[in-house]
Amino acid sequence: MQLLLDTHILLWWLGDDPLLSVDHRRMIQDSRNACFISAASVWEISIKRSLGKLEIDDGYLEVARSQGFIELPIRWNHAEMVKTLPEHHRDPFDRMLVAQAVAEEMTLLTVDQNIRKYEVRVG
Repeated sequence: MQLLLDTHILLWWLGDDPLLSVDHRRMIQDSRNACFISAASVWEISIKRSLGKLEIDDGYLEVARSQGFIELPIRWNHAEMVKTLPEHHRDPFDRMLVAQAVAEEMTLLTVDQNIRKYEVRVG
């Protein structure tokens, strides 16, 4: 299965946060699954860091890469798909993650209830 991690899931994983559910942890650890991190999440983390709203080590992307996470760039079709999404969510980063998950036929790991309103596979 191809999994796309919502930003909070990524942060919880990297921080070994107890907020990460047992089910999500198992899905990420399952070697049969390919786990992706969107450029949108990296962008969101960068903005929050620059505003002082988030602290994370500079090497977090290298850590993620060493753990087998795969980079998912934002492509034109992802950006175009955002315009077709209903307004269930106003957060542009989450809307991009939904568009990417739909376009790439991935399961989006999240606990965000608004994302579950979209026609996207969620875990």
